[in-house]
Amino acid sequence: MAVCAIIITFFLYIKQIKERNFPMSDTDLSLLFICVVIALILGARIFYAVIYSTNDIFRKQPWLIFWPFRNGKFVGLPGLSYHGGALFLVLSVFVFAKVKRFSFRELIDMYSAAVPLGYTFGRIGNFINGELYGRVTAAPLGMIFPKAAKFPSSELWVQEIAEKSGIEITGEMVNLPRHPSQLYEALFEGIVLWAIIWFFRNRKPFKGFLFGLYFLGYGLFRFIIEYFREPDANLGYRFANLTTGQIFCLIMVIFGTIWLIIASRLPDRKPL
Repeated sequence: MAVCAIIITFFLYIKQIKERNFPMSDTDLSLLFICVVIALILGARIFYAVIYSTNDIFRKQPWLIFWPFRNGKFVGLPGLSYHGGALFLVLSVFVFAKVKRFSFRELIDMYSAAVPLGYTFGRIGNFINGELYGRVTAAPLGMIFPKAAKFPSSELWVQEIAEKSGIEITGEMVNLPRHPSQLYEALFEGIVLWAIIWFFRNRKPFKGFLFGLYFLGYGLFRFIIEYFREPDANLGYRFANLTTGQIFCLIMVIFGTIWLIIASRLPDRKPL
């Protein structure tokens, strides 16, 4: 799914380069994309290790953050933070634009129109893995995730949810249905957000508009969907019963709003 996300983002970026006759060579295009992918992985892993992981192993042995083997077995890079990846992606595009003397606002706008659809496949991968599932529900959309935590069948609320869901309790612990929050995110943070930004890609009023729209839209969608998603077991809730993801999403909304105001007033704001 990660490979699918990268390929789709790459082709959507190329499409925008061609349809706008953007002055970027194939060499620069490839170099920028390689830098972005590397930065994305670095940021996602570092943020996960620093903010989301409560295991001291990364603090004691930081080189393990990017070591894909555990106990002689290949395990890949389990644990990626979206917000860390997004931050490092923006930084890599900014540095590339400065070094190669491209317009940062133009480059980041095209990425903002390409990334969401690729992001959809990442969440589908989470769904296939049965990870990052939602909160317990008796709604028709509820699904059983094998890896989800089970609850004592002696609890009254557990019995009520099981009865509403048509689940027969046969043991001391029961696995209850949960919201498929990964699919909610794939739909709204991926397909819907991409459709909105893609519509404005050639209609944007000023450079940087799509970038601000992406941060604002993603932050709002993710903040709402977090209410259906099970909080990280090792972190739980933070300030004012908000999850860590919701706090970062609020920052994204604030940044996106401020960016739109500033970008609309910057000189040389007319899109190419």
